[in-house]
Amino acid sequence: MTLPNLSATVAQPGLAGNGARADGQQRRATLDHLSLSPGRDAQALGQRSRNAVWHPCTRLRPDDDAVPLAIVRGVGPWLHDADGRRYFDATSSWWVNLFGHANPRINAALASQLETLEHVMLAGCTHAPAVELAERLSALTGGALGNVFYASDGASAVEIALKMSFHYWRNTGLPAKREFVCLRHGYHGETVGALAVTDVEVFRDAYDPLIRRAHVVMSPDARQAAPGESAADVAARALAELETLLRERAGQIAALIVEPLVQGAAGMAMYDPSYLDGARALCDRYRIHLIADEIAVGCGRTGTFFAWEQSRAGEAPLPAHLWPDFLCLSKGISGGYLPLSLVLSRPEIQRAFVADELARSFLHSHSYTGNPLACRAALATLDLFAQDDVLARNRERAHWLADGMAALAADARLRHVRQRGLIWAADVRDDVAGADFAARFHHAARERELLVRPIGNTLYVMPPYVFDAAQARWLGEQMMATLDDVTTDVTTSGEVRHAA
Repeated sequence: MTLPNLSATVAQPGLAGNGARADGQQRRATLDHLSLSPGRDAQALGQRSRNAVWHPCTRLRPDDDAVPLAIVRGVGPWLHDADGRRYFDATSSWWVNLFGHANPRINAALASQLETLEHVMLAGCTHAPAVELAERLSALTGGALGNVFYASDGASAVEIALKMSFHYWRNTGLPAKREFVCLRHGYHGETVGALAVTDVEVFRDAYDPLIRRAHVVMSPDARQAAPGESAADVAARALAELETLLRERAGQIAALIVEPLVQGAAGMAMYDPSYLDGARALCDRYRIHLIADEIAVGCGRTGTFFAWEQSRAGEAPLPAHLWPDFLCLSKGISGGYLPLSLVLSRPEIQRAFVADELARSFLHSHSYTGNPLACRAALATLDLFAQDDVLARNRERAHWLADGMAALAADARLRHVRQRGLIWAADVRDDVAGADFAARFHHAARERELLVRPIGNTLYVMPPYVFDAAQARWLGEQMMATLDDVTTDVTTSGEVRHAA
């Protein structure tokens, strides 16, 4: 399989003269040389990428000759490389893809939008996709949140919420409220502002001199349960520590930020929903904003469209006063098609910025804020949720996923098996994982047509919402086989048995 000929994209109709033709021929020749031609394979494109692209979240080693996997197309839950091999996208391409690759309905919506408007600045202008998307998202909160502020990536959305919170308190006469609180091992992005509320050392510590550090409080991660403790008990302990801090620093703290229900980069740390309800009550008591970072867990991943909807058991729809003050979305909101992030906020937040003085205005901006193509992809994504009753069907898929992973879940090499909606995770025991477990598992899984990316010793899957029961069983079988490939074996009695 070869890549499309890039020279087809550089035709220049309307140019006249021999010089122009010669320049065009030279440019096409250069692109022909760079593009994959018959007989060249994924290794060639991967090597070119090593030379030209600085890849994210990738360690550079002087003796490493591995090349990136060259993907040329995707269909449904499958990705295909330049050699024609396929891979099941078990992590939804970094948690962004919801309805499979090359989804025909999202494709059609984008094609239609391309015929009318590709982009216009949102400062002083507007367009229908941005307006409609904001209206529909607000409606999904029952009108509790709205006034959507658009950006492009998750970290930007987090920074917007942090800045809005601080600026709100300044505009309302409380400028001392400029501190933030985050959960231990929480992750909210890697820009300097977002790193201030990120407690993952590998991302944060190199830039510590640049960062205004936040208060870090106990995570409600249920894996911390002592013998006899429930997940709700762990959440109660975490809330007690949070209240101690808020009582002492309420006059200086602007906001608490949390990843509702699942802390992604912490190794898919899952916790009891009672923590969210308790945190909301504490923030109200001490007059502190609550920011819900739903960048990874929103858009149906946890079983409800917003993870926060599970904060008060039995209450649906959630009353307006129980929603967070800010809610950040990105990743899946565009169906995995285009960069888009946004912040929803309570109406009173925006009212604090209405004034004649320029200094009271929120002047944050991005060139591609509210891009019509990205917003149209998001609208098509919401259409799929509404028209296909996706949340109900995902409940069935969650059972398929649990059944497919059941044998793996019972394996003695794993601990803390957990699932929330369509996110399944488990921790591989340290004594069998070995060095560089995540990298070894990732590469071994590729040999079994599986694209996964463990977090440390944590295995997890969160596939697109297009798999069936048979694919869930296949996924569990391949995960088990890959675990056999890269670890020692452990008997049910706990005895270590080395794999052949």
